[in-house]
Amino acid sequence: MLNPTRWGPDALAAIDLGSNSFRLEVARLRSGDYKTLAYWKEPIRLGAGLDANQDLTEAAMARALECLRRFGAELRGFAPERLRAVSTQTLREARNRDAFLVRAQEALGFPIEVISGREEARLIYAGVARLHESQRPRLVIDIGGRSTEIILGQGHQALKVESFQIGSVGLSVRFFADGRLTAEAFRAAQIAAAAELEEAVQLFARPHCQPAWLEVLGSSGTVGAVSQILEESGQTDGRITQDGLRWCIQACIQAGQVATLKLPGLREERRNVVAGGLAILYTLMVMFDIDAIEPARGALRQGLVFDMAERLRVHPQGLGDDPRAGAVLDVQRRFGVDTAQALRVRELARHLHQTLAPRAAREQRLELGWTADLHEIGQQVSHHDHHRHSHYLISHLDLAGFSQNQLRRMGLLVLGQRGGLRKLEAELREDSLLWQVLALRLALLCCHGRETPVRPPLKLKRREREITLTLDPAWVRAHPQTEYLLQQELLQWNKSGLLQLQSA
Repeated sequence: MLNPTRWGPDALAAIDLGSNSFRLEVARLRSGDYKTLAYWKEPIRLGAGLDANQDLTEAAMARALECLRRFGAELRGFAPERLRAVSTQTLREARNRDAFLVRAQEALGFPIEVISGREEARLIYAGVARLHESQRPRLVIDIGGRSTEIILGQGHQALKVESFQIGSVGLSVRFFADGRLTAEAFRAAQIAAAAELEEAVQLFARPHCQPAWLEVLGSSGTVGAVSQILEESGQTDGRITQDGLRWCIQACIQAGQVATLKLPGLREERRNVVAGGLAILYTLMVMFDIDAIEPARGALRQGLVFDMAERLRVHPQGLGDDPRAGAVLDVQRRFGVDTAQALRVRELARHLHQTLAPRAAREQRLELGWTADLHEIGQQVSHHDHHRHSHYLISHLDLAGFSQNQLRRMGLLVLGQRGGLRKLEAELREDSLLWQVLALRLALLCCHGRETPVRPPLKLKRREREITLTLDPAWVRAHPQTEYLLQQELLQWNKSGLLQLQSA
Protein backbone atom coordinates (compact mmCIF):
# COMPACT_ATOMS: atom_id res chain seq x y z
CA MET A 1 0.00 0.00 0.00
CA LEU A 2 1.45 3.35 -1.04
CA ASN A 3 1.30 6.28 1.28
CA PRO A 4 -0.68 9.02 -0.51
CA THR A 5 0.23 11.77 1.91
CA ARG A 6 2.21 14.89 1.06
CA TRP A 7 5.46 13.28 2.27
CA GLY A 8 5.61 10.61 -0.41
CA PRO A 9 5.37 6.80 -0.44
CA ASP A 10 8.68 6.16 1.37
CA ALA A 11 7.96 8.32 4.43
CA LEU A 12 7.94 6.73 7.89
CA ALA A 13 6.18 8.13 10.95
CA ALA A 14 7.05 7.60 14.63
CA ILE A 15 4.97 8.76 17.60
CA ASP A 16 6.43 8.78 21.10
CA LEU A 17 3.79 9.14 23.83
CA GLY A 18 6.25 10.12 26.54
CA SER A 19 5.54 10.91 30.17
CA ASN A 20 6.36 14.60 29.65
CA SER A 21 5.82 15.28 25.94
CA PHE A 22 4.14 13.66 22.95
CA ARG A 23 6.25 13.74 19.79
CA LEU A 24 5.46 12.97 16.16
CA GLU A 25 8.25 12.73 13.60
CA VAL A 26 7.89 11.98 9.89
CA ALA A 27 11.17 10.97 8.29
CA ARG A 28 12.71 9.42 5.23
CA LEU A 29 15.61 6.98 4.99
CA ARG A 30 17.49 6.78 1.73
CA SER A 31 20.74 4.87 1.48
CA GLY A 32 21.03 5.09 5.25
CA ASP A 33 20.67 8.89 5.33
CA TYR A 34 18.04 10.11 7.80
CA LYS A 35 16.00 13.17 6.88
CA THR A 36 13.30 14.68 9.09
CA LEU A 37 10.34 15.76 6.96
CA ALA A 38 8.11 17.06 9.76
CA TYR A 39 8.19 17.22 13.57
CA TRP A 40 5.63 18.12 16.22
CA LYS A 41 6.07 18.19 19.98
CA GLU A 42 3.44 18.96 22.61
CA PRO A 43 4.10 19.12 26.41
CA ILE A 44 1.24 16.90 27.64
CA ARG A 45 2.81 15.99 31.04
CA LEU A 46 0.93 12.70 31.11
CA GLY A 47 3.23 11.43 33.85
CA ALA A 48 2.04 14.13 36.21
CA GLY A 49 -1.53 12.99 35.60
CA LEU A 50 -1.31 9.79 37.64
CA ASP A 51 -3.35 10.06 40.82
CA ALA A 52 -2.69 8.35 44.17
CA ASN A 53 -4.31 5.15 42.86
CA GLN A 54 -2.05 5.12 39.77
CA ASP A 55 -4.98 5.99 37.51
CA LEU A 56 -4.71 8.62 34.79
CA THR A 57 -6.90 11.59 35.64
CA GLU A 58 -9.59 12.70 33.22
CA ALA A 59 -7.81 16.04 32.76
CA ALA A 60 -4.55 14.32 31.75
CA MET A 61 -6.39 12.01 29.37
CA ALA A 62 -8.23 14.95 27.81
CA ARG A 63 -4.92 16.73 27.08
CA ALA A 64 -3.53 13.55 25.54
CA LEU A 65 -6.59 12.85 23.40
CA GLU A 66 -6.67 16.37 21.99
CA CYS A 67 -3.03 16.05 20.98
CA LEU A 68 -3.60 12.65 19.39
CA ARG A 69 -6.50 14.01 17.35
CA ARG A 70 -4.20 16.70 15.98
CA PHE A 71 -1.53 14.12 15.20
CA GLY A 72 -4.15 11.91 13.54
CA ALA A 73 -5.31 14.76 11.32
CA GLU A 74 -1.75 15.29 10.10
CA LEU A 75 -1.38 11.57 9.37
CA ARG A 76 -4.68 10.94 7.63
CA GLY A 77 -4.11 8.51 4.76
CA PHE A 78 -0.75 7.32 6.07
CA ALA A 79 0.04 3.66 5.37
CA PRO A 80 -0.40 1.80 8.71
CA GLU A 81 2.64 -0.44 8.16
CA ARG A 82 4.82 2.67 7.85
CA LEU A 83 3.80 4.14 11.20
CA ARG A 84 4.41 3.14 14.82
CA ALA A 85 3.03 4.83 17.91
CA VAL A 86 4.46 3.73 21.26
CA SER A 87 3.82 4.67 24.86
CA THR A 88 6.30 4.34 27.69
CA GLN A 89 6.52 4.37 31.50
CA THR A 90 3.35 6.27 32.39
CA LEU A 91 1.15 3.78 30.55
CA ARG A 92 3.23 0.91 31.86
CA GLU A 93 2.17 2.10 35.33
CA ALA A 94 -1.38 3.35 34.77
CA ARG A 95 -4.04 0.97 36.07
CA ASN A 96 -6.62 2.33 33.63
CA ARG A 97 -4.33 2.19 30.61
CA ASP A 98 -6.50 -0.25 28.64
CA ALA A 99 -9.54 2.01 28.87
CA PHE A 100 -7.41 5.01 27.89
CA LEU A 101 -5.83 3.16 24.96
CA VAL A 102 -9.23 2.43 23.44
CA ARG A 103 -9.98 6.16 23.38
CA ALA A 104 -6.44 7.09 22.36
CA GLN A 105 -6.38 4.75 19.36
CA GLU A 106 -9.74 6.07 18.23
CA ALA A 107 -8.45 9.65 18.49
CA LEU A 108 -5.21 8.91 16.62
CA GLY A 109 -6.66 6.52 14.06
CA PHE A 110 -3.77 4.05 14.44
CA PRO A 111 -2.78 1.33 16.95
CA ILE A 112 -0.73 2.36 19.97
CA GLU A 113 1.79 -0.06 21.50
CA VAL A 114 2.88 -0.11 25.13
CA ILE A 115 6.54 -1.10 25.13
CA SER A 116 8.60 -2.44 28.02
CA GLY A 117 11.43 -0.43 29.56
CA ARG A 118 14.08 -2.65 28.00
CA GLU A 119 12.46 -2.40 24.58
CA GLU A 120 12.38 1.37 25.00
CA ALA A 121 16.09 1.28 25.82
CA ARG A 122 16.86 -0.87 22.77
CA LEU A 123 15.01 1.54 20.46
CA ILE A 124 16.69 4.58 22.02
CA TYR A 125 20.07 3.05 21.30
CA ALA A 126 19.03 2.24 17.73
CA GLY A 127 18.32 5.93 17.15
CA VAL A 128 21.45 7.22 18.85
CA ALA A 129 23.85 4.69 17.32
CA ARG A 130 22.79 5.35 13.74
CA LEU A 131 22.86 9.12 14.03
CA HIS A 132 26.20 9.08 15.90
CA GLU A 133 28.26 6.49 14.03
CA SER A 134 31.15 5.13 16.08
CA GLN A 135 32.78 1.80 16.88
CA ARG A 136 33.86 2.98 20.35
CA PRO A 137 32.10 1.31 23.30
CA ARG A 138 29.61 3.86 24.60
CA LEU A 139 27.15 4.43 27.38
CA VAL A 140 23.83 6.02 26.40
CA ILE A 141 21.63 7.65 29.03
CA ASP A 142 18.03 8.75 28.46
CA ILE A 143 16.18 10.49 31.31
CA GLY A 144 12.48 10.57 30.54
CA GLY A 145 9.52 11.78 32.52
CA ARG A 146 9.02 8.66 34.64
CA SER A 147 11.87 6.33 33.67
CA THR A 148 15.58 6.41 32.94
CA GLU A 149 17.11 4.09 30.35
CA ILE A 150 20.81 3.15 30.35
CA ILE A 151 22.41 1.24 27.49
CA LEU A 152 25.88 -0.11 26.87
CA GLY A 153 26.59 -0.59 23.19
CA GLN A 154 29.17 -0.69 20.46
CA GLY A 155 28.52 0.21 16.86
CA HIS A 156 24.86 -0.51 16.11
CA GLN A 157 24.65 -3.29 18.70
CA ALA A 158 23.07 -2.71 22.12
CA LEU A 159 24.99 -5.06 24.40
CA LYS A 160 23.24 -4.38 27.70
CA VAL A 161 19.98 -2.48 28.28
CA GLU A 162 18.09 -1.56 31.43
CA SER A 163 15.26 0.71 32.47
CA PHE A 164 14.81 2.26 35.93
CA GLN A 165 11.52 3.64 37.22
CA ILE A 166 12.67 7.15 37.96
CA GLY A 167 12.35 10.24 35.79
CA SER A 168 12.24 14.03 35.77
CA VAL A 169 8.46 14.31 36.12
CA GLY A 170 8.08 11.69 38.85
CA LEU A 171 10.98 13.05 40.92
CA SER A 172 9.80 16.65 40.54
CA VAL A 173 6.29 15.71 41.67
CA ARG A 174 7.71 13.91 44.73
CA PHE A 175 10.25 16.48 45.93
CA PHE A 176 9.39 19.84 44.34
CA ALA A 177 5.59 19.68 44.13
CA ASP A 178 5.19 22.76 46.35
CA GLY A 179 7.26 24.78 43.89
CA ARG A 180 10.10 25.40 46.37
CA LEU A 181 13.67 24.79 45.22
CA THR A 182 15.74 24.19 48.34
CA ALA A 183 19.08 22.52 49.05
CA GLU A 184 17.25 20.04 51.30
CA ALA A 185 14.83 19.08 48.52
CA PHE A 186 17.69 18.54 46.08
CA ARG A 187 19.56 16.35 48.59
CA ALA A 188 16.44 14.27 49.22
CA ALA A 189 15.82 13.92 45.47
CA GLN A 190 19.43 12.82 44.88
CA ILE A 191 19.22 10.20 47.64
CA ALA A 192 16.00 8.82 46.12
CA ALA A 193 17.61 8.76 42.68
CA ALA A 194 20.71 6.99 44.03
CA ALA A 195 18.55 4.36 45.74
CA GLU A 196 16.73 3.61 42.50
CA LEU A 197 19.86 3.66 40.33
CA GLU A 198 22.23 1.86 42.71
CA GLU A 199 21.87 -1.42 40.82
CA ALA A 200 23.09 0.31 37.66
CA VAL A 201 26.55 0.78 39.14
CA GLN A 202 27.21 -2.96 39.14
CA LEU A 203 25.65 -3.39 35.71
CA PHE A 204 27.25 -0.51 33.84
CA ALA A 205 30.05 1.23 35.74
CA ARG A 206 33.65 0.75 34.65
CA PRO A 207 35.46 -1.63 35.09
CA HIS A 208 32.48 -3.93 35.74
CA CYS A 209 30.94 -3.82 32.26
CA GLN A 210 32.55 -5.38 29.21
CA PRO A 211 33.57 -3.75 27.00
CA ALA A 212 34.33 -0.74 29.18
CA TRP A 213 32.68 2.36 27.72
CA LEU A 214 34.86 5.15 26.35
CA GLU A 215 32.21 7.83 25.84
CA VAL A 216 28.82 8.82 27.25
CA LEU A 217 25.93 10.18 25.19
CA GLY A 218 22.67 11.58 26.50
CA SER A 219 19.43 11.59 24.55
CA SER A 220 15.95 13.11 24.82
CA GLY A 221 14.47 16.07 26.67
CA THR A 222 16.25 16.32 30.01
CA VAL A 223 19.75 16.07 28.55
CA GLY A 224 18.84 18.42 25.69
CA ALA A 225 17.34 21.00 28.03
CA VAL A 226 20.30 20.99 30.44
CA SER A 227 22.77 21.09 27.55
CA GLN A 228 21.04 24.19 26.18
CA ILE A 229 21.07 25.89 29.60
CA LEU A 230 24.79 25.26 30.04
CA GLU A 231 25.64 26.46 26.54
CA GLU A 232 23.53 29.63 26.62
CA SER A 233 24.77 30.53 30.10
CA GLY A 234 28.39 30.13 28.93
CA GLN A 235 29.15 27.39 31.44
CA THR A 236 30.15 24.81 28.79
CA ASP A 237 30.02 24.32 25.05
CA GLY A 238 26.88 22.22 25.50
CA ARG A 239 28.54 19.26 27.14
CA ILE A 240 27.14 18.31 30.55
CA THR A 241 29.73 18.24 33.33
CA GLN A 242 29.54 17.82 37.09
CA ASP A 243 30.65 21.44 37.58
CA GLY A 244 27.99 22.58 35.15
CA LEU A 245 25.28 20.64 36.97
CA ARG A 246 26.37 22.05 40.34
CA TRP A 247 26.04 25.54 38.83
CA CYS A 248 22.52 24.74 37.59
CA ILE A 249 21.42 23.33 40.94
CA GLN A 250 22.84 26.33 42.81
CA ALA A 251 21.00 28.68 40.42
CA CYS A 252 17.75 26.83 41.19
CA ILE A 253 18.35 27.11 44.95
CA GLN A 254 19.10 30.83 44.63
CA ALA A 255 15.85 31.33 42.69
CA GLY A 256 14.03 29.57 45.53
CA GLN A 257 10.83 29.00 43.57
CA VAL A 258 9.94 27.28 40.32
CA ALA A 259 7.79 30.29 39.45
CA THR A 260 10.75 32.69 39.64
CA LEU A 261 13.35 30.37 38.08
CA LYS A 262 15.01 31.95 35.07
CA LEU A 263 17.87 30.14 33.42
CA PRO A 264 19.24 30.97 29.95
CA GLY A 265 17.76 28.56 27.41
CA LEU A 266 15.22 27.05 29.83
CA ARG A 267 11.91 26.61 28.04
CA GLU A 268 8.65 27.22 29.86
CA GLU A 269 7.52 23.62 29.30
CA ARG A 270 10.60 22.39 31.22
CA ARG A 271 10.38 24.77 34.18
CA ASN A 272 8.29 22.47 36.41
CA VAL A 273 10.39 19.35 35.82
CA VAL A 274 13.94 20.62 35.43
CA ALA A 275 14.80 20.16 39.13
CA GLY A 276 14.03 16.45 39.06
CA GLY A 277 16.03 16.03 35.86
CA LEU A 278 19.03 17.85 37.34
CA ALA A 279 18.96 15.64 40.45
CA ILE A 280 18.99 12.45 38.36
CA LEU A 281 21.71 13.69 36.02
CA TYR A 282 24.00 14.79 38.84
CA THR A 283 23.45 11.53 40.73
CA LEU A 284 24.33 9.46 37.66
CA MET A 285 27.46 11.44 36.88
CA VAL A 286 28.73 11.10 40.45
CA MET A 287 27.85 7.40 40.76
CA PHE A 288 29.53 6.54 37.45
CA ASP A 289 32.34 9.10 37.81
CA ILE A 290 31.44 10.56 34.39
CA ASP A 291 33.50 13.53 33.25
CA ALA A 292 31.16 14.71 30.49
CA ILE A 293 27.96 13.73 28.71
CA GLU A 294 27.62 14.66 25.05
CA PRO A 295 24.08 15.49 23.90
CA ALA A 296 22.90 13.12 21.17
CA ARG A 297 20.60 13.74 18.22
CA GLY A 298 18.98 10.33 18.24
CA ALA A 299 16.22 9.22 20.59
CA LEU A 300 13.28 6.82 20.79
CA ARG A 301 11.41 8.19 17.78
CA GLN A 302 14.44 7.89 15.49
CA GLY A 303 14.97 4.35 16.77
CA LEU A 304 11.40 3.55 15.78
CA VAL A 305 12.04 4.84 12.25
CA PHE A 306 15.19 2.74 11.84
CA ASP A 307 13.43 -0.31 13.30
CA MET A 308 10.49 0.07 10.89
CA ALA A 309 12.83 0.49 7.95
CA GLU A 310 14.62 -2.73 8.90
CA ARG A 311 11.36 -4.67 9.10
CA LEU A 312 10.17 -3.35 5.74
CA ARG A 313 13.55 -3.96 4.14
CA VAL A 314 13.54 -7.58 5.23
CA HIS A 315 10.06 -8.40 3.98
CA PRO A 316 8.43 -5.72 1.83
CA GLN A 317 5.99 -8.32 0.41
CA GLY A 318 5.96 -11.49 2.48
CA LEU A 319 7.02 -12.62 5.93
CA GLY A 320 10.76 -13.07 5.41
CA ASP A 321 13.18 -13.20 8.34
CA ASP A 322 11.90 -10.44 10.59
CA PRO A 323 14.56 -9.10 12.99
CA ARG A 324 12.30 -10.16 15.87
CA ALA A 325 12.80 -13.78 14.84
CA GLY A 326 16.23 -13.77 16.49
CA ALA A 327 14.67 -12.91 19.86
CA VAL A 328 12.18 -15.77 19.46
CA LEU A 329 15.00 -18.18 18.62
CA ASP A 330 16.86 -17.14 21.76
CA VAL A 331 13.78 -17.96 23.87
CA GLN A 332 13.42 -21.33 22.15
CA ARG A 333 17.01 -22.15 23.10
CA ARG A 334 16.58 -20.91 26.65
CA PHE A 335 13.51 -23.08 27.25
CA GLY A 336 14.69 -26.13 25.31
CA VAL A 337 11.83 -26.02 22.81
CA ASP A 338 11.33 -28.96 20.42
CA THR A 339 12.03 -26.82 17.35
CA ALA A 340 11.05 -29.56 14.88
CA GLN A 341 7.58 -29.73 16.42
CA ALA A 342 7.34 -25.95 16.56
CA LEU A 343 8.14 -25.77 12.84
CA ARG A 344 5.49 -28.39 11.99
CA VAL A 345 2.84 -26.49 13.91
CA ARG A 346 3.98 -23.12 12.51
CA GLU A 347 3.77 -24.20 8.87
CA LEU A 348 0.38 -25.92 9.15
CA ALA A 349 -1.13 -23.14 11.29
CA ARG A 350 -0.07 -20.50 8.77
CA HIS A 351 -1.46 -22.60 5.91
CA LEU A 352 -4.84 -22.95 7.63
CA HIS A 353 -4.89 -19.31 8.68
CA GLN A 354 -4.38 -18.23 5.07
CA THR A 355 -7.66 -19.97 4.20
CA LEU A 356 -9.54 -18.64 7.21
CA ALA A 357 -8.29 -15.04 6.96
CA PRO A 358 -6.73 -14.40 3.54
CA ARG A 359 -6.71 -10.63 4.10
CA ALA A 360 -5.16 -10.76 7.57
CA ALA A 361 -2.60 -8.08 8.38
CA ARG A 362 1.05 -9.12 8.09
CA GLU A 363 1.59 -8.62 11.85
CA GLN A 364 -1.20 -11.11 12.60
CA ARG A 365 0.47 -13.74 10.41
CA LEU A 366 3.78 -13.07 12.11
CA GLU A 367 2.17 -13.32 15.56
CA LEU A 368 0.69 -16.70 14.72
CA GLY A 369 4.05 -18.03 13.54
CA TRP A 370 5.89 -16.80 16.62
CA THR A 371 3.20 -18.19 18.91
CA ALA A 372 3.64 -21.59 17.25
CA ASP A 373 7.40 -21.27 17.82
CA LEU A 374 6.86 -20.68 21.55
CA HIS A 375 3.69 -22.62 22.30
CA GLU A 376 5.48 -25.27 24.39
CA ILE A 377 7.83 -23.13 26.51
CA GLY A 378 5.58 -23.74 29.51
CA GLN A 379 6.61 -27.39 29.53
CA GLN A 380 9.82 -26.31 31.26
CA VAL A 381 7.62 -25.38 34.23
CA SER A 382 5.17 -28.27 34.15
CA HIS A 383 3.87 -30.65 31.51
CA HIS A 384 0.40 -30.49 33.02
CA ASP A 385 -1.53 -27.46 31.75
CA HIS A 386 1.63 -26.25 30.02
CA HIS A 387 -0.44 -23.87 27.90
CA ARG A 388 -1.24 -21.84 31.01
CA HIS A 389 2.43 -21.62 31.94
CA SER A 390 3.29 -20.68 28.34
CA HIS A 391 0.64 -17.96 28.51
CA TYR A 392 2.17 -16.45 31.63
CA LEU A 393 5.74 -16.64 30.34
CA ILE A 394 5.02 -15.12 26.93
CA SER A 395 2.88 -12.35 28.44
CA HIS A 396 5.70 -11.33 30.78
CA LEU A 397 8.82 -11.79 28.63
CA ASP A 398 11.10 -8.87 27.80
CA LEU A 399 11.43 -9.79 24.13
CA ALA A 400 13.43 -7.46 21.89
CA GLY A 401 11.29 -5.90 19.16
CA PHE A 402 7.94 -6.80 20.71
CA SER A 403 5.50 -4.45 22.41
CA GLN A 404 3.69 -5.45 25.57
CA ASN A 405 0.42 -5.39 23.59
CA GLN A 406 1.74 -7.93 21.10
CA LEU A 407 3.14 -10.22 23.78
CA ARG A 408 -0.19 -10.14 25.62
CA ARG A 409 -1.96 -11.08 22.40
CA MET A 410 0.47 -13.92 21.73
CA GLY A 411 -0.10 -15.02 25.32
CA LEU A 412 -3.84 -15.21 24.65
CA LEU A 413 -3.19 -17.24 21.51
CA VAL A 414 -1.06 -19.77 23.35
CA LEU A 415 -3.60 -19.96 26.19
CA GLY A 416 -6.23 -20.88 23.61
CA GLN A 417 -4.16 -23.65 22.00
CA ARG A 418 -5.95 -26.37 23.95
CA GLY A 419 -8.71 -26.99 26.47
CA GLY A 420 -12.05 -25.25 26.76
CA LEU A 421 -12.87 -22.04 24.93
CA ARG A 422 -14.77 -20.33 27.71
CA LYS A 423 -11.57 -18.87 29.16
CA LEU A 424 -11.24 -16.73 25.98
CA GLU A 425 -14.92 -16.26 25.23
CA ALA A 426 -14.82 -12.46 25.35
CA GLU A 427 -11.54 -12.12 23.45
CA LEU A 428 -12.66 -14.48 20.68
CA ARG A 429 -15.43 -12.09 19.72
CA GLU A 430 -12.65 -10.33 17.80
CA ASP A 431 -12.47 -12.00 14.39
CA SER A 432 -8.71 -11.72 13.91
CA LEU A 433 -7.94 -13.53 17.18
CA LEU A 434 -10.68 -16.10 16.50
CA TRP A 435 -9.12 -17.24 13.20
CA GLN A 436 -5.63 -17.32 14.71
CA VAL A 437 -6.77 -19.52 17.62
CA LEU A 438 -8.73 -21.87 15.35
CA ALA A 439 -5.78 -22.30 12.97
CA LEU A 440 -3.38 -22.96 15.87
CA ARG A 441 -5.68 -25.51 17.55
CA LEU A 442 -6.30 -27.46 14.35
CA ALA A 443 -2.60 -27.47 13.49
CA LEU A 444 -1.71 -28.81 16.94
CA LEU A 445 -4.27 -31.60 16.66
CA CYS A 446 -2.88 -32.69 13.30
CA CYS A 447 0.70 -32.58 14.66
CA HIS A 448 0.06 -34.05 18.09
CA GLY A 449 1.93 -37.23 17.13
CA ARG A 450 5.03 -35.11 16.40
CA GLU A 451 5.35 -36.24 12.82
CA THR A 452 5.31 -34.08 9.71
CA PRO A 453 2.31 -34.67 7.39
CA VAL A 454 3.29 -35.42 3.78
CA ARG A 455 0.70 -32.84 2.80
CA PRO A 456 -1.88 -30.84 4.79
CA PRO A 457 -4.18 -33.53 6.24
CA LEU A 458 -7.25 -31.31 6.16
CA LYS A 459 -8.80 -28.57 4.07
CA LEU A 460 -11.00 -25.74 5.27
CA LYS A 461 -13.76 -23.86 3.54
CA ARG A 462 -15.10 -20.76 5.22
CA ARG A 463 -18.39 -18.98 4.68
CA GLU A 464 -18.69 -16.14 7.21
CA ARG A 465 -18.64 -18.06 10.53
CA GLU A 466 -19.47 -21.44 9.06
CA ILE A 467 -16.38 -23.60 8.57
CA THR A 468 -16.38 -26.90 6.70
CA LEU A 469 -13.49 -29.25 7.39
CA THR A 470 -12.48 -31.98 4.91
CA LEU A 471 -10.04 -34.66 6.05
CA ASP A 472 -7.61 -36.52 3.80
CA PRO A 473 -9.01 -40.12 3.74
CA ALA A 474 -5.55 -41.69 3.69
CA TRP A 475 -4.54 -39.64 6.73
CA VAL A 476 -7.70 -40.67 8.58
CA ARG A 477 -7.04 -44.35 7.95
CA ALA A 478 -3.48 -44.01 9.24
CA HIS A 479 -4.37 -41.72 12.15
CA PRO A 480 -7.78 -42.63 13.61
CA GLN A 481 -6.82 -40.91 16.85
CA THR A 482 -6.53 -37.60 14.98
CA GLU A 483 -10.04 -38.02 13.59
CA TYR A 484 -11.32 -38.62 17.12
CA LEU A 485 -9.58 -35.51 18.46
CA LEU A 486 -10.93 -33.41 15.59
CA GLN A 487 -14.49 -34.60 16.29
CA GLN A 488 -14.02 -33.50 19.90
CA GLU A 489 -12.76 -30.16 18.63
CA LEU A 490 -15.89 -29.71 16.51
CA LEU A 491 -18.02 -30.23 19.63
CA GLN A 492 -16.00 -27.61 21.56
CA TRP A 493 -16.46 -24.92 18.92
CA ASN A 494 -20.13 -25.62 18.22
CA LYS A 495 -20.86 -25.59 21.94
CA SER A 496 -19.15 -22.20 22.28
CA GLY A 497 -21.49 -20.51 19.80
CA LEU A 498 -18.56 -18.58 18.35
CA LEU A 499 -18.78 -20.34 14.99
CA GLN A 500 -20.15 -23.46 13.30
CA LEU A 501 -17.51 -26.09 12.56
CA GLN A 502 -18.54 -29.18 10.63
CA SER A 503 -16.87 -32.01 8.75
CA ALA A 504 -17.66 -32.75 5.11
